Amino acid sequence: MFAIPSFGTICYLIAGGVVAGILASAASFASLASYPLLLSVGVPPVLANVTNDGALIWGSLGSILGSLRELHGYWRQVLYYAFFTVIGSAIGCWLLLAFPSSIFEKVVPFFILIAGSLVLVSGKHQPNPQRQHTVWEQVFYTICLVLVGIYAGYFGAASGIVVLVLLTYLTEEKFIVVNALKNAVGAFTNLAALLIYAFTSHILWWDAIPMAIGMFIGGYLGPIVVRHVSAKLMRWIIAILAVTQALIYFKQSYF
Repeated sequence: MFAIPSFGTICYLIAGGVVAGILASAASFASLASYPLLLSVGVPPVLANVTNDGALIWGSLGSILGSLRELHGYWRQVLYYAFFTVIGSAIGCWLLLAFPSSIFEKVVPFFILIAGSLVLVSGKHQPNPQRQHTVWEQVFYTICLVLVGIYAGYFGAASGIVVLVLLTYLTEEKFIVVNALKNAVGAFTNLAALLIYAFTSHILWWDAIPMAIGMFIGGYLGPIVVRHVSAKLMRWIIAILAVTQALIYFKQSYF
């Protein structure tokens, strides 16, 4: 049904993948570039989402390698948080395959706007590593991790932002560490979605592989960008990108 991409298209997907990888690891916004990138080469919306997961995992791997300094000593927390997002991701994958694409396209802009607002709100939070969360707070944030995992499996656009916000409150760490944790948790979530889609849907590997190459490079570069940009500026960049993407998807879905 879908032909092998031309050499020019492959180069285009690699270049777009680099941009998407940087956006993913630095600003939690791979989908701002990767999803429209697939649409622009003729991939239908739901197939584009599934194929996107085939490339996202490599961007996540690149970002983990680029964030090893920040992740040192935090792997136990990563595995704990990822456990709940992976459960949610499996549910989200089922929802995507079970419900029509028209529903999928209509709800996305609103999710992205909410996520963009949350990242600005969380910026007012002052990290306090000495603070102990109550049991009810831990239960609430854990449920939220499952819910954001569901959304990540269903679509994923801006899901990284919500994970970033949740980890801001859960870990009480500075932005650069929270961002690295978010990238590592996202890697497990994306891997779960990829494995499910590989056996239950159709991934367009000829499109996914060039994007994966670019995303790996961009994912590695993203943490380097974060180390040299203030947390406040990064949060505003994320919020602006969220509004931009929400408007684009709103126009595509409703006009």
